[in-house]
Amino acid sequence: MQPIAIVRSAALAVVLLSGAAGRSTAQAPDLGVGDEGRFLVTDDGSPFFWLGDTAWELFHRLDREQARRYLQDRADKGFTVIQAVALAELDGLDTPNPYGHRPLVDHDPARPDVGDGPEDDYWDHVDFVVGEANRLGLVVGFLPTWGDKWNKKWGVGPEVFDPTNAEAFGRWLGERYKDAKLVWILGGDRPIESDGHAEVIRAMARGLAEGDGGAHPMTFHPTGGQGSSQWFHDDDWLDFNMRQNGHVVEFAPRYAQTRADYDRSPVKPVVDGEPIYEDHPIDFKPDEQGHSTAADVRRPLYWDLFSGAFGHTYGHHSVWQMWDEGREPINRPLMPWHEAIDQPGAGQMQYGRWLIESRPSLSRIPDDSIIVPDAVTSAVPGAGRYRYVATRDAQGRYAMVYAPLGRAFRVRMDALSGDTARAWWYDPRTGAATEIGTFPSEGEREFLPPSPGEALDWILVLDDDSQGFPPPGSKAD
Repeated sequence: MQPIAIVRSAALAVVLLSGAAGRSTAQAPDLGVGDEGRFLVTDDGSPFFWLGDTAWELFHRLDREQARRYLQDRADKGFTVIQAVALAELDGLDTPNPYGHRPLVDHDPARPDVGDGPEDDYWDHVDFVVGEANRLGLVVGFLPTWGDKWNKKWGVGPEVFDPTNAEAFGRWLGERYKDAKLVWILGGDRPIESDGHAEVIRAMARGLAEGDGGAHPMTFHPTGGQGSSQWFHDDDWLDFNMRQNGHVVEFAPRYAQTRADYDRSPVKPVVDGEPIYEDHPIDFKPDEQGHSTAADVRRPLYWDLFSGAFGHTYGHHSVWQMWDEGREPINRPLMPWHEAIDQPGAGQMQYGRWLIESRPSLSRIPDDSIIVPDAVTSAVPGAGRYRYVATRDAQGRYAMVYAPLGRAFRVRMDALSGDTARAWWYDPRTGAATEIGTFPSEGEREFLPPSPGEALDWILVLDDDSQGFPPPGSKAD
């Protein structure tokens, strides 16, 4: 095998320094795990809210103009992370990108197909997209390869990795993108079925760390209903756990596992890297259960956040595959990607971010004991898609309860510090906050959402009134 060459394109550096046409914004941050071990933080220790969008085929299928349009839209909607795959799932080795380029020479991961000048190979295009994302303040959740390239469980394959070339490919990628703002996401929706599969992942992780000098956090994207912790929780290279709670709409057993990963030892942050996508066939059964709606993707946002996740990932079924007319559809997409970016669920994700960021977030813990169960616990705190969940500040400065429907429920007011609590309703569909009033921080109290009914979700926010917090969802200047 020929040694892998370190070829760093000038294109990435140019884009990172000068940007491209369009509205400028703050550069994306460098990230690491905070001292408390529960959250990602920027290099100055500030909390980083992971609001991801799933764009698996971004590098492979979109040209530069399309990529700019997509990335600008996601930046405008408050996203902070874009998850995309270098060696893409949909025949990413043999079907060229919009400029006619393929990523590897003869399917060999030790031989990335690179040229001497800018804008003349597959990796120059990846450089551009990464640079444009960073210019817009977006961190790239960078998957080196989709899973069927190392484990031919399904998909078009072929299986091309072994531990030796996986480490070499990782080293090359790490060196090329060491100055970019990104997080490495290994794996790609495939199970670890043997020690050989695990060693490919570990070898790639070693290569990435050697190439970038350990500059970027790493995680692993698992198959549906699983988490990285199942195989790699005790590995030092795994900086945080990623789950794929998957394309179902019930809280248990899938979304309940976010809390299970939160409770693992040693402590590591956890995020759901693939919940149900908007307009996705529910549980892959469109004729039985139809396609998901904005309400279906809102519930996992708050289920995960209030169960201990440090952020959340959204996805749209047309956007992950960048489906458009003339392309083979995967599992019945309902509209082209450039229409799907405006679906309501995408715009509503930012309200979860603004809510969390409007309160001290590095001290936030999950605590469903705030909710007072009924005698029939399947009513409150609920089951299925009607599960209530709660989170609070460890010092009692605030508490939040997610109510997936407009029924009355009771909470323990003594979860709050101070003598009185200021109560608010927060609308996850609009980001609007409405003050309810102030109440003693003692005993139990019943709250009825402002639009009682069976289809509207709400968030109750309780603040220690002495803290003087702004209305929930208030964005910092």
